[in-house]
Amino acid sequence: MQTSVGIRERIGHVYPSLRPAERAVAQFVRDHLDEAANLTVGQLAQAARVSQPTVIRFSRKLGFGGYRELRYVLRHPEAERRVTFDPLEGFDLNPWDDVDSVPAKAVNSAKTLLDDLAASLDRNAYRKAVSLIAGASLIDVYGVENSLVPATDLFTKLSYLGLTCRLNTDAYLQQIGAGHLDATSVAVAFSYSGSSSDTVKALRLAKSQGAHTIAVTNASGSPLASWADVCLYSGRSEHTIYGNAIFSRVAHTALVDMLYMGVILSDYGRFSTALDRSGKIVADREYHE
Repeated sequence: MQTSVGIRERIGHVYPSLRPAERAVAQFVRDHLDEAANLTVGQLAQAARVSQPTVIRFSRKLGFGGYRELRYVLRHPEAERRVTFDPLEGFDLNPWDDVDSVPAKAVNSAKTLLDDLAASLDRNAYRKAVSLIAGASLIDVYGVENSLVPATDLFTKLSYLGLTCRLNTDAYLQQIGAGHLDATSVAVAFSYSGSSSDTVKALRLAKSQGAHTIAVTNASGSPLASWADVCLYSGRSEHTIYGNAIFSRVAHTALVDMLYMGVILSDYGRFSTALDRSGKIVADREYHE
């Protein structure tokens, strides 16, 4: 039994450091692995003739967060090698977790990403990106899958500022549009990995037409970065789940907000007036009973 061997090895490593009561739990678990897998913390405490807190302390000394984790591993042989599911650094999602713990984990993960962004952002590159966007005759925005979230947000915000923007959700149309840009245009591409084939192709086409190019990514030295005049890095490490950086929108959306506010400040009178005008245009869209 694969898990049983693993648990026995853990017990062997920590046994010399255990208190007498904790050793009683260790001996019972080691000698009755199958039985222990089906016992509640109270039942195991009773069987080992110790208190429930002793069982919990023993579980933690084995490297688990509590008895629930230990019991899960005892009952699931495949879980010994990888107990946690780590879709994002700081967001260890365990099969024994309660759903009520998710909000705090999600918030902490977002904080981790934003802190990484703050530490990684090149201020000179940011200022150059703001200047290019504010002075462009057309801003063409690219992104696929999850990266369409920040791409759409940038398109929306810049449109409110009266800038001429374009966003095609179809990857083929993004590439077709890129092939018709000129030196007065700016292309902005979002790709967390920097390796999304369609996005790289679109930015490469834009650069070949003489357009200024901006890449928003997490990966330096990536294919996308090689075709960018300006690279805005949202972090310095990769956090993935099922092969897709589905949490990347947190940092990339924050970068969009930075670009939006930077553009406004580049010509406050012009862009605040445009924003006010846009607000008045859609004012009648507010729902009233």
